[in-house]
Amino acid sequence: MMPIRRLLVAVVLVVLALLVSALFALRITAIADFQLEPWHTYVPDEMPASDIDHASWGDYLAAEQRVLNQVNREMREQLASEQPSAYNRFVAGSRVFPGNLSHDWNRSYISEPSQTAKGSVVLLHGLTDSPYSLRHFARHFQDLGYVVVAPRLPGHGTVPAGLTAAHWEDWMAATRLAVREATRRAPAGTPLYIVGFSNGGALAVKYSLDALEDPHLVKPTHLVLISPMIGVSRFARFAGIAGLPALFPAFAKAAWLSVLPEFNPFKYNSFPVNAARQSYELTEAVRQQLLAQTREPQRLATLPPVLTYQSLVDGTVSTEAIQTDLYDRLPANGSALVVFDTNGSLGIDDMLRPSVAALRDRMFKPQARPYARTLIATRGLGNAQLKSTHFAALATTADEQMLDAVYPPSLISLSHVALPFPIDDPLYGQQPDGQENYGVNLGNLNMRGERGALIVDAGSFSRATSNPFFKVMLDGLDGALRLR
Repeated sequence: MMPIRRLLVAVVLVVLALLVSALFALRITAIADFQLEPWHTYVPDEMPASDIDHASWGDYLAAEQRVLNQVNREMREQLASEQPSAYNRFVAGSRVFPGNLSHDWNRSYISEPSQTAKGSVVLLHGLTDSPYSLRHFARHFQDLGYVVVAPRLPGHGTVPAGLTAAHWEDWMAATRLAVREATRRAPAGTPLYIVGFSNGGALAVKYSLDALEDPHLVKPTHLVLISPMIGVSRFARFAGIAGLPALFPAFAKAAWLSVLPEFNPFKYNSFPVNAARQSYELTEAVRQQLLAQTREPQRLATLPPVLTYQSLVDGTVSTEAIQTDLYDRLPANGSALVVFDTNGSLGIDDMLRPSVAALRDRMFKPQARPYARTLIATRGLGNAQLKSTHFAALATTADEQMLDAVYPPSLISLSHVALPFPIDDPLYGQQPDGQENYGVNLGNLNMRGERGALIVDAGSFSRATSNPFFKVMLDGLDGALRLR
């Protein structure tokens, strides 16, 4: 019996080794045409979590400035002999060099109201992102009288290599610092709202769970999650193993899932293995903590309400996991989940993946749940007017309401990255208003040619990057948080 068992184990190990080797070979082949550039190899010296937890906001900004100075100096020296480039964010003379733009959104910032603050807001950006991604929320809350603190999370806003050494614990420490500073600037007893986009959504949930256990942490009044990273792909779980060959110089590219040109001034295009690994570890920590808290319902009952906006179709995070791994475990505390459907007016359902309709049916079946659910969709074939189908908490029947908005005929669906940007955003908007110029507009590109002509996946340019229903989202947020 034992020899047979050993033989089976050996066979399984060999198969696994072959699979890992095949995946590694595919990854190396996929990025073989790209060379690692200085921004892929130079790792800035960021402030670690242990220091952030004892730092003031001024300390954090000073450390951030030192890091940005280091990066600019290093890139200038290493790229001195390079040919000029119009769309390389690390070349000082390019159109998208952040230092040449009207505002460098790669930095932490605070927005304060003109009068005494009604409360405080912390904005947490996404993975590979920068504080730019939630700037429209910052302006909205500031206009309503709230002080807003938006930290640049460690590893972001500098060079993509910064994420090869980042740890999710560093991001959590920056979150705690931002909360300390935000609540310090607002009168005692006023509301604290935390808004998290993508990976920032996971950080917001993790902070709120930590605050249930640590009396030294200020509890948020409400969470607002935009495309939150609650569930990620299974590959992310093993991303650390996939990057092990990078320990050998000849296989340095193995540390990267993608190596791409950097033409976006406020977001990385290249994506390191470690970023995937850290996102998985963060979401797993949230999942385990939620499971533990469900065994203590009295404590979990004090969790703040959660309002989430999510595209039904999302190529970055699991839409279903938001419901099954987060919402289905929440107490009946006034939480709400809002999902933007595909464009049903186009009559192309037969061209959509069958899993899209199946997911919609699962998420919105007439079953009582302890949170509200809203599906924002078109009225039907040939009618692009939006309607909301709303299930109140514990309700099994829905109410419908017509909305003053239409689904643009050029859009099949929204996307993971589109939700926080209105269509007039200067960088991502489909209809930029022209009031600001950040060197490039990625939202209204209309390029055609042969497949494979671009070194960047053409699908990146056809992905929705702005949200025509941004006002619908803000109106719902104002109502849920009673901001007006």
